[in-house]
Amino acid sequence: RAEVVEIMSGEVAATPAWAEFNIGFAAEVFRAAAAAVTAPRGEVLTDGRENVIGLAVREPLGVVAAFAPWNAPLILSARAVAAPLAAGNSVVLRPSEAAPLSSGLFVADILREAGLPDGVLNVITNDIADADVIARALVSDPRVNAVNFTGSTNVGRIIGTLAAEALKPAVLELGGKNAILVLEDADVDYAVKAAIFGAYANSGQICMSADRILVHRSLVKEFTEKFSSVVSHLPFGGHDEPGVVVGPLVSESSARRLAALIADAVAKGGTVLAGGGSVEGAIHPPTVLTDVPVGADLHHAEAFGPVCVIEAFDTDEEAVAKANDTEHGLTAGIITDNGTHGLRVAQRLRTGIVHINDQSVADDPEAPFGGVSASGYGRFGGRWGIEAFSSTRWVTLATEQMPFPG
Repeated sequence: RAEVVEIMSGEVAATPAWAEFNIGFAAEVFRAAAAAVTAPRGEVLTDGRENVIGLAVREPLGVVAAFAPWNAPLILSARAVAAPLAAGNSVVLRPSEAAPLSSGLFVADILREAGLPDGVLNVITNDIADADVIARALVSDPRVNAVNFTGSTNVGRIIGTLAAEALKPAVLELGGKNAILVLEDADVDYAVKAAIFGAYANSGQICMSADRILVHRSLVKEFTEKFSSVVSHLPFGGHDEPGVVVGPLVSESSARRLAALIADAVAKGGTVLAGGGSVEGAIHPPTVLTDVPVGADLHHAEAFGPVCVIEAFDTDEEAVAKANDTEHGLTAGIITDNGTHGLRVAQRLRTGIVHINDQSVADDPEAPFGGVSASGYGRFGGRWGIEAFSSTRWVTLATEQMPFPG
């Protein structure tokens, strides 16, 4: 644990709490994959012919090319390799250039020490200037049989296109423009706590982070006042400063990008309710906006930083329409004291994941994790991960000679 805290602190300015969470959850990912190794891998089929036994057998794909990002480096490098290995494949892992140790080489060293044979897991690192060439070569190599990629939607489109051109299956877990819906029957104080976590955990640098908080008109004044007050008092600063809740972004350019999105939103009519202000290096204050127009870049772009937008709605239909007003479809949270009401709304959201009476950030190594539309396709987790990195083969056995003519 101490080594992970040190590595993630040096590479991505992770707070100790975030690094500790990464190693705990990564261990759970490997435990879940280990359990899948002994799970049944096929079915006995009913065959219309007498004296024939049919089998549907799951088999490894071969070599899987895996790409792991920097934002939850240990968790996502573990997820990149665990299910493919458990399904019987070998893996070539290309970690993020921003975190080659914590999103690649550390996991490889741990598995080697645990006894993984040479050649089963291979790690390729590269300079960021060579990323395009390396990725294209890896995905296009005829020895690679499948691809899994976690990262931005823009790069995911390229990876998915290359895989499709080579007729290789791919699992793509991409960006999100996630919403938390606070319904009219919600507990406001609980909703504030949930939304704070969903928007600002790991400085908003999680694919599941809530960019948008949609609040019923009857609650929006109370919610906005309480939420903005909490955000304005969230401790932020260097990742190693005691008590810091919102640490720095991964780079100064990321902080400047976020500041530009906020400035554009304000210039087009948006209002800053808390935060904003100047950027200091990679540190951006936790920020809340409202009245952000459709024409603002922030309305469409994934923020991937400590900022969210509050917006009011009058009906469930309007809330669903606003939540679905994005090309992405990863996750959502619905805050309500009425589970049936929440489920009715959840069924109309176009997301791969939805959490009722909870916020948008959650993960479980046994659950099917992934999105729809521009958030990607395919699923990690549990049996779905094994299925994603194996193929089904039909095998029959005739228990006696078949009655061919002639």
